[in-house]
Amino acid sequence: MLELYHNDMSSCAQKVRMALAEKGLEWSGHHLDLRAGDTLTPEYLKMNPNGVVPTIIDDGWVIIESTVINEYIDDAYPDPPLRPTDPRDRAAMRLWTKKLDEGLHNHTATISSAIAFRHQFARHTPEQMAKLLAAMPDPAKRERRKDLLENGVRSKLFPAAIGAWNKTLGDMEDRLAESAWLAGDEFSLADIAYAPYLTRWEHLQLVGLVAGRPHLAAWFERIRERESYGIGFTDWFNDKYLPLMEEKGLEAWPEVKTML
Repeated sequence: MLELYHNDMSSCAQKVRMALAEKGLEWSGHHLDLRAGDTLTPEYLKMNPNGVVPTIIDDGWVIIESTVINEYIDDAYPDPPLRPTDPRDRAAMRLWTKKLDEGLHNHTATISSAIAFRHQFARHTPEQMAKLLAAMPDPAKRERRKDLLENGVRSKLFPAAIGAWNKTLGDMEDRLAESAWLAGDEFSLADIAYAPYLTRWEHLQLVGLVAGRPHLAAWFERIRERESYGIGFTDWFNDKYLPLMEEKGLEAWPEVKTML
């Protein structure tokens, strides 16, 4: 059976769980507490040197990086297919997922941390926080996290992050005005890849990012109607996170709106 190392509210873990659900695959889970540093232990770093979730193990073979994992799942378990049959649509699918890996996902982490998650880390003592930061294997990521924890939405990183996502959502609206799904007329890994981010903006009460974009809103509604969304997302929503995300998102929205 497949083994999945994941976290309930991680956007990258959400899209892998949704892909597994689309395939009807069973898996055994290892839930990791990101705030406690479970991904930064020596044991986990041997499997995933990046110190992030998810990681999947199939018959002893370790695969990391959610985009790679989802393509692996579609290769290893091809029915039903999650990549378009038309080569041009398949290329479009890869371009959408490539955008996430080349910066958009990091922008999401910036926005989420600046608005809400920094308040969870505030419960740590300075010594605990210093230890967690020191354990992060990527120095650039470590510095970004430190800046966001200290400055929130006033971080120098925040305006670029919210601007990049605002542009991307506009691009999605334009694409969805032409086709039912992001990579054409077939539901694909591109749609799975972006579902966590629309979910995150909803949880953070950044609904203004979707306002005035009816095709995007309709697409997200179709996503949420899929059984795999319930299995991969809703069943894992953590009540310890959601009230904080809602409260801090509502507080931040006036300032975010001004930036937009």
